[in-house]
Amino acid sequence: MNLRRALLEAVAERLLATPSPFVLRVAIDGVDGAGKTTFADELAPLLAPSRAVIRASVDGFHHPREVRYRRGRTSPEGFYRDSYNYGALKRFLLDPLSPGGSGYYRTAVYDVEAERPVEVPEKLAAPGSVLLLDGIFLHRPELRDAWDVSVWLEVPFEVSVPRGAARGPGFGSPDPHAESNRRYIEGQRLYMSEAEPRRHATMVVNNEDVNAPYVVAR
Repeated sequence: MNLRRALLEAVAERLLATPSPFVLRVAIDGVDGAGKTTFADELAPLLAPSRAVIRASVDGFHHPREVRYRRGRTSPEGFYRDSYNYGALKRFLLDPLSPGGSGYYRTAVYDVEAERPVEVPEKLAAPGSVLLLDGIFLHRPELRDAWDVSVWLEVPFEVSVPRGAARGPGFGSPDPHAESNRRYIEGQRLYMSEAEPRRHATMVVNNEDVNAPYVVAR
């Protein structure tokens, strides 16, 4: 068994052993390019034989362009504070899946590529389901209490920025020092300074080498 598979199986076992009164809410957090989506996508099938899995991304809850850039298109503070509609994230996804919630949820409200709202069909969560939500900024103070388990993927910008750029055209420069990356890197540094995701995460995983991730702290 390779190291990545072993780590993912250990995380899955941890989640399956975690009690939850309704839906187990799991956050996969990290900087852009940390490997959050891939990590969550690979974790989901390891849970699926035992529990229903709800996969979602915070990227389905962006603010419209006029809100995202109201502090300026290059503002790091704007990237951190204005990118996402946390009110909608709570209303349509997190609150319904919380203890005492209705169970009726939606996984997105906005298509950031098309810059328009979307009507994603409402679904009903089965008791005992696992929500795997990936995205940046998930340990913000207003979201911390939403998670039963949270994972912080630790990757330095020297690795995460080129990794993110390798996704294809439109994903920015691979150079962490490029001016075009300042908004994103400095915004994420602001987040790490204010919200201390590494300290608040249930589990910290070093994902610098995607083939050999390992648990740093739990």
